[in-house]
Amino acid sequence: MSRLLAAGLTVVLAAVLAVAAALGIVALLQATPDQPNTPLITYEQAGQGS
Repeated sequence: MSRLLAAGLTVVLAAVLAVAAALGIVALLQATPDQPNTPLITYEQAGQGS
């Protein structure tokens, strides 16, 4: 009976660790800051009177 109990506890512990790891990965992916939308190349504006 003790082997069955140990096996059951191992399965439960593995499931809990898997769920915690999945939730941690999702939390890390959502914590990334938004990237700024700045262009790499900028062009100077021509004068209005030309």
